[in-house]
Amino acid sequence: MGLYWEPCPGGARLLRLLGDTPCPAVPGTIEGLPVAELGPYCFADRPVRPGARRTGDDTHEITGNFVEEVTLPDTMRVLDSAAFYNCRRLRRVTLGPGVEGFGSDLFTNCRQLQTFRLRAAADAPTGLKKLLGAVSADITVELDGAQLFYPEYSEFLDENTPAHIFNHSIEGEGYRMRQCFTPGGAVDYAAFDASFAQACVGESEDKLCRLALGRLVQPFGLGDDARADYELYLTAHPEAAFRRAIDDRDEAALRLLVGLSLPTADAAVYCARVGWSAGAAVLLGRAKRAKKTYDFDDL
Repeated sequence: MGLYWEPCPGGARLLRLLGDTPCPAVPGTIEGLPVAELGPYCFADRPVRPGARRTGDDTHEITGNFVEEVTLPDTMRVLDSAAFYNCRRLRRVTLGPGVEGFGSDLFTNCRQLQTFRLRAAADAPTGLKKLLGAVSADITVELDGAQLFYPEYSEFLDENTPAHIFNHSIEGEGYRMRQCFTPGGAVDYAAFDASFAQACVGESEDKLCRLALGRLVQPFGLGDDARADYELYLTAHPEAAFRRAIDDRDEAALRLLVGLSLPTADAAVYCARVGWSAGAAVLLGRAKRAKKTYDFDDL
């Protein structure tokens, strides 16, 4: 692997990675300096700025539609503007808890982006709130011990033409969920779970099932009332719940649904249709009711 870089306050700024993998891991150091920043347009299909230093022999640039997953080191502190601009096949970004600076247009046109993975404890303070502010589309966040799904939201500016006044409107419960953090920067799970009731008003069955399954499979900070709400929703929407678990190839979610005693016949048919043999085995291996045994006290 090769790269272009330049010095910056606190270490090195990565300007471009070179190599043949669409799922690169950014090194933690460059020539002894910690990699502290991801430079502007680092993974975008744009020319590298003149004067950049270069290391390594690779010549193929890891940019644009070639990029699928990126893993950033714990030394990273800043993601500069448009770092992933036009990476239309980017699905996943993994980073440490110390990233605090985020530029604008970070994920513009990253239409396949699905997951942020943070190497951080579920209750640790991170820069996640700012990171989520860079993505208004559906996004799943994985922490150590927790999985949270944030639905899409939309922002509009409506002009009152005669007065030339603009009204700022936000639609979608995903925006409210993105505000559920403590003053210190950790996820506020109670506030996040409390937003589920309002989400049930406007979000789709599929998105609500994704949200409920994520919280129940990894129930960090999940209270009894919130657990009951999530389980009740899944019980009332078994077809959508099973379809989501099967589409994600999520055995843990599938076992959870089986444990809720939801009907599995249609789910087994769907599993067979999409060719997921491991999921079908979970459904077909569902525990049967124990046979009633009798003794003389029953007579």
